[in-house]
Amino acid sequence: MFYRENGQFKTSYAADQQIFPIRQDRYAIGLLLVLAFVVVPLTASDYTFRAILVPFLVMALAALGVNVLVGYCGQISLGSGAFMAVGAYGAYNFFVRIPNMPLVPALLLGGLCATVFGILFGLPSLRVKGLYLAVATLAAQFFSDWMFLRIQWFTNDSPSGSVSVSGLQVFGLPIDSAQSKYWFCLSILVVMALLAKNLVRGAIGREWMAIRDMDVAAAVIGIRPMYAKLSAFAVSSFIIGVAGALWAFVHLGAWEPAAFSVDVSFRLLFMVIIGGLGSIMGAFFGAAFIVVLPILLNQFLPWLFGLFDVEISTAAVSHAELMIFGGLIVWFLIVEPHGLAKLWSTAKQKLRVWPFPY
Repeated sequence: MFYRENGQFKTSYAADQQIFPIRQDRYAIGLLLVLAFVVVPLTASDYTFRAILVPFLVMALAALGVNVLVGYCGQISLGSGAFMAVGAYGAYNFFVRIPNMPLVPALLLGGLCATVFGILFGLPSLRVKGLYLAVATLAAQFFSDWMFLRIQWFTNDSPSGSVSVSGLQVFGLPIDSAQSKYWFCLSILVVMALLAKNLVRGAIGREWMAIRDMDVAAAVIGIRPMYAKLSAFAVSSFIIGVAGALWAFVHLGAWEPAAFSVDVSFRLLFMVIIGGLGSIMGAFFGAAFIVVLPILLNQFLPWLFGLFDVEISTAAVSHAELMIFGGLIVWFLIVEPHGLAKLWSTAKQKLRVWPFPY
């Protein structure tokens, strides 16, 4: 009975078009932001920040970008790791080659580099789709691996491709502690998620979804497939590029091309599938599932076997993590193919009509 919009009258068009039209949703989001910005930094440990929270925030941002392309526009991509690498190395070159380059503009310029790279490898989407497009975007992954290993200019003449950054500052405030890194990543994630939510609600978002549902019918009603597909690649690559720059600058500090291997592309795709295609909230659910679950299993399995006085090696724990993780992915695809976001939406719908039958 407490999750109802009865009596919440809208007196203007702007009020009717709010991102969260139900008052309870606005209160919940406000409470969640207060919890994330105030309560968590006061209670979490450095290990929690570095091992769980910061990777979760960056991967949620990258999954958000993948969801724009795969979930909303229906263009399958396996080159997300390459877009993250281009964003990371692009931001690195702007940061080290331009004197006194601020951090935030460097990250945004890295995102723009990823945008150009994404549009270039998004051109095959104008002629092919499905598995053929996935293979075309996979070529971006192999090309980026070769480029950052063989062309030493991108790595500031580093023969191994390994680079590092230090002395990060934002408006004169150092980004060196675990809390400051968390606040910085969280702020960028909130801004990007808000922009993405408004974008998919607008005309361009409707064009993406029309292309996803049936591109031929979309072209018949006047939607330009070329503009819709390339704009989806551009927006998605920009968000993923910024996430890659954050992953390199804030989380890793020092990295090499192997940090953005094809495994990262598959992990991001799994995040979107498990979290929910075509859902902003699904990016957060998928990132939490992929990032947090292996850590929980790593802590839970030794404790469980210890109850039976059975010792389990680190290698066995690692193998068990992969088996459990793969089994859960298959289980989600069978039981709930629309992802965790669909379960969340169903729960909210049941609350709206409770205690009446649904």
